[in-house]
Amino acid sequence: MALIILLAFGAGMLITLSRQINGRLAIETSALQSSFWNHLVGFAALAIVTMVAGSFWPEGAGGAPWFAWIGGIMGVAFVGLGSWLIPRLGAAMTGALLVAGQMLTGVVLDLARGQNTIIWMQIGGVILILLGVFISRKK
Repeated sequence: MALIILLAFGAGMLITLSRQINGRLAIETSALQSSFWNHLVGFAALAIVTMVAGSFWPEGAGGAPWFAWIGGIMGVAFVGLGSWLIPRLGAAMTGALLVAGQMLTGVVLDLARGQNTIIWMQIGGVILILLGVFISRKK
């Protein structure tokens, strides 16, 4: 379990680093162009890895519901918005707001799935993150 937690923490660090790098590229180009190159390079890397692994088309993928295929569109919006937000808000503020949005969405999805065992603690976590954003905002 500790490894899974460390991997999740590391993924969060990669999100922040990726947003910072894309934000820097967006300063020189635009958020749209930065997002395009992020996805093109990412696609190329992922295509190579999946071809080497021999798992380009997963078994049973055709049976997935239609909405399972729109994650890439959401990813494009996430990367584009991140590239636009980082130069304007800074990495810490953008990161905190992203985490707050993720937490709130997670709480709503858990509720929708009937997993409401520790919901008040999760809502409290969202409130604390938003309080941290309020306290640390630029004057």
